Amino acid sequence: MLIREATKSDFEKIWPIFHEIASAGETYAYPRDVTKKDGEKLWMEKPRKTFVAEGEEGILGTYYIKTNHAGPGSHVCNCGYMVPPTSRGKGVATAMCEHSQQVARELGYEAMQFNFVASTNEGAVRLWQKLGFEIVGRLPKAFKHPLKGNVDAFVMYKWLKT
Repeated sequence: MLIREATKSDFEKIWPIFHEIASAGETYAYPRDVTKKDGEKLWMEKPRKTFVAEGEEGILGTYYIKTNHAGPGSHVCNCGYMVPPTSRGKGVATAMCEHSQQVARELGYEAMQFNFVASTNEGAVRLWQKLGFEIVGRLPKAFKHPLKGNVDAFVMYKWLKT
């Protein structure tokens, strides 16, 4: 697996992944009817950098990294990861999260924070904890899951400086 910075032309292959996950409404707080144009802004233009994980089959997953807050919070980054169902269970999310932590350090970030992790996204919560993230906050009933109704969202955090 190769993880590299995404190019503008990569969005044509990222879009089906983004659209499938966003339209499901189970893990991201994006509009379920997000347009391709808005998806490109959210995933490719607003973040500081966007990456893709590639294998022989093509793009296996994607992630972005951006500054979480300006000013006194600018030493903390935020990342979002998307892995389509066909690539799950192959270590793609693990590899991307480990890669993102290295990129974060290289960009001068001291910590990484996931702002809104749906509590029902148990696989992600388990993985982020395995990779050293802690649940530092619980937002009761803050995520409106399309099948399970209002569920909690977690704030997860990891200090990156050693």
